[in-house]
Amino acid sequence: MLSKNQIKIYTSLKQVKYRYIHRLFIVEGLKSVEELLLSNFDIIELLVTKNWYDSNPDFGQSAQVLPEFVTENEMAALSNLSTPPGVLAVARIPDYDDVEVELKNKITLVLDGISDPGNMGTIIRTADWFGLKYIICSEDSVDVFNQKVVQASMGSIFRLKVITRSLTSLFDQAAGLGIPVYGAYLDGVNIYNEASDFQEGVLVIGSESHGIRENTHKYITTKLSIPNFSDNTNKAESLNASIATAIILSEMKRKSVLF
Repeated sequence: MLSKNQIKIYTSLKQVKYRYIHRLFIVEGLKSVEELLLSNFDIIELLVTKNWYDSNPDFGQSAQVLPEFVTENEMAALSNLSTPPGVLAVARIPDYDDVEVELKNKITLVLDGISDPGNMGTIIRTADWFGLKYIICSEDSVDVFNQKVVQASMGSIFRLKVITRSLTSLFDQAAGLGIPVYGAYLDGVNIYNEASDFQEGVLVIGSESHGIRENTHKYITTKLSIPNFSDNTNKAESLNASIATAIILSEMKRKSVLF
C-alpha cells in the first residue's frame, strides 16, 4: 500500500516542475509499461489495481520491482487518461546532460520549439522507426517526460536518447565537422529532387505554429520542402510537424540506402 506522501509525490508528477524536483515520471498503459520493463530505465514503482491484476496475474513477475496494489480512485488520480488503464509505473528520468552527441555518419533530428505533446510523442516514435539514435530538443520544447508524450511515443522514448539542450552548441559542432544542416520549410528545395545522398546531416523541424525560428535560420545550410500535390484551389497550408518529420526521414533513408 502506498503512503499518503507517495501518492502526493506521484500525483504531482503531472506537473513538469515536480517531475524535475523528484527526477521521476509516469508511464501508463500496458504497452508502454511493458516497453519500460524491457529498457534500462530505473523503475521505482509498478502500480496496478486489483481488478486489472486479477485479469493479468503473470504481469511483472520478472520485473526488478514487484507490482504494488492501488485503489481505483488512486489510479484515477495518478492517471492522465480519461479511462485509467489499471497499470502504470513510476520511473526515474535519465540524466543525459553529459551525453556526447555524435553527428558523423548519421542523421540527427533537432526539434526547434515543438510544443504539442502528441506531436512530440509521434516524432519520437517515428525517429525510432527510422533508426535514429538521438533527438535534440530546444530548451523551450514540451517536456518529453510529459505523460501525453510518453503515451504517444508507444515505448520509443525508452529506445533512443531524447536530449534537451541549447541548440547553438550543436549547430556549432555540425559546422566544425562540415556536416550539413537541413531545415523543413514551405519554400525549400523539393525533398524528392534534392541531390544529397543524406549519409549524414542534422535535420531541423520547427514548431507547429511558427516553423523554424529566426535565430535558427542562420544555421540552416539547405532548406527542404515537401511538395503539395493537391489540385484543389484551396490547398492545405502545411503538414503537422510529426507528419513532415516522417516524410522527410523516409526520403532521407531511401536515398542513403541507394547511394
